[in-house]
Formats: sequence, C-alpha cells, structure tokens
Amino acid sequence: MRFRGLAVAVLAVAAIGVASYLSITAAARMPDQTWNAAGEPDLENGERVFLAGGCSSCHAAPGATDENRLVLAGGAPLKSPFGTFYPPNISPDPTAGIGGWTLAEFGDAMLRGVGREGQHLYPSFPYASYARMTPRDINDLYGYLKTLPASANVAPTHDLPFPFNQRLLIGGWKFLYLNDKPRVRLSKPDAKVERGQYLVEGPGHCGECHTPRNALGGLETDQWLAGAPDPEGGKGRVPNITPGGKGFGDWSENDIAYYLESGFTPDFDSVGGSMAAVQKNMARLPATDREAIAAYLKAIPAH
Repeated sequence: MRFRGLAVAVLAVAAIGVASYLSITAAARMPDQTWNAAGEPDLENGERVFLAGGCSSCHAAPGATDENRLVLAGGAPLKSPFGTFYPPNISPDPTAGIGGWTLAEFGDAMLRGVGREGQHLYPSFPYASYARMTPRDINDLYGYLKTLPASANVAPTHDLPFPFNQRLLIGGWKFLYLNDKPRVRLSKPDAKVERGQYLVEGPGHCGECHTPRNALGGLETDQWLAGAPDPEGGKGRVPNITPGGKGFGDWSENDIAYYLESGFTPDFDSVGGSMAAVQKNMARLPATDREAIAAYLKAIPAH
C-alpha cells in the first residue's frame, strides 16, 4: 500500500510538472491591437526590410539566380547540428505559400515564432532576432512579399532526428532564449548607432551566424558577434566582427561601410562564402543604413 501511494504521488507530481511546462511554454501570439493601426504598407520600405533580412538567401529555390531569387519557393536545405531544415515557400501562392495568411498570422511567425496553425516554429527561422522588429516594418515587409511572384512549390519537411523533431521542446527553448531585449547595452548611443543596432540585432540577424551557441542552440550573448563555427558544419569559421576581431578590429567605420557596399576589404580582398549574398543585399540598402551598421559594430564591446 505504501508503494502504491508513493507511485500515485510520483505520477501526480509528474502530471503537474507536465501541465506546468505546457502552460509556460504554450505558443503565444501577438496581441490583436498590435496590427490595428497598420494601414497601407510602404512597399519601398518593405523592399528595404527584405534586403536587410536577406529573405531570398534562405527562401529562394535551390540554385536560383538573378530575378529568380525573388521567387520565394523554399526548399533549399539548411544543414545544422540538429538535422536538416528546409525553409518553406513564402511566396504569395495562397496554398503552397503565405498568400492566404493575414498580417497578424505573418506577424506571429516573425515576432513570436508561431505558425498559422498555432504550432511552434523551429528557430532555424531566425525569429529570435526578428522579435526586435517594429510592427511597421513587419507590415511593410508583408506588403512587399505579396508583390513578388507566386510559386506552387511545396518544400520538403524537415529531416530531424529524435528528440529534435518534437516541437513541444521548442516551447522550452523559447522560454530560455526568445525575447525582444537588446543584445548589448550601449552607453548613450546616438541615432545612427541606434539604427545600426536595430538593423544588426533585428532584421539583419547578424548574430545568428557571428555569435557562438551553447549545446541547446542558444546564442552566447556574452560573446556577441565574437565569431562562431560554421553553422552548417563546414571547416571554416564565421569571423569575429567586434572591435576586438583579428583584422576586422582595425577597420574604420568607412572601411566597414565600403565593404558592405563594394565587397572589398581594406586590403583589397573580396567577400566570399555565404557572406557574398549578404553583401549583395547590403549594397542595395541606402548608404545611411550601411553607415549605421558600421557605427554600431564599432560601438559594441570588443571580444
């Protein structure tokens, strides 16, 4: 009888623990009033956000080039230590893409990592960075995406081993790592640096590659932008882009801004690897945005 009572008590505690976990980690949508005053999207700004976010780098079809990169059919494999992710179709197609989504549903995905059916999205989609974006930019980006060509392609499902294929675990990951707080605290930043911080920490999601991660895949923000292993498991290393980075730390703000515009380093080397696509997008941003990014990168702590 004592053993039976103990077993019942253990099961009760376990049930309470599971219920508490599910409650704490339930998918949370944005408040409805977030989008009430959205208004008509500014498509020019939407394109600017699209470029800053490098949306086509992940969501264009494998091997797409030039104008075809605006067909956001998805499906290009994204390898990681947790398995292979396949970015979805985010073209305006009403069935295969997001053409049938509302602004609120799109905003939930961008800011909270919540899918249209209320499911947790995997953080291979960098909503942990996008969480810092403004509702205005989300509205403008969604408006711009709806002007792009539609595709009926259906991307493959993610190829993830157990336990990473259990979406319930993502709620715990979000509890630990999803927030909209600044990645670094800067002392009295001016408007230029603040703009750079927004671009780098938000839509640009630079830290997703340039910051090391722990065993759970969370960013080690005490080493913000200090460099990291290749996120897709390659032999190379993503460089340290803080003022303490080898070589990079000697670059001036003008050097950084020029690199983002032209793809050339101060010693006349050229951009390569996955950064090449990023640089092409940055080159199309207003010069003031590239200058703001450069100012921010010179203002953050050195590592």
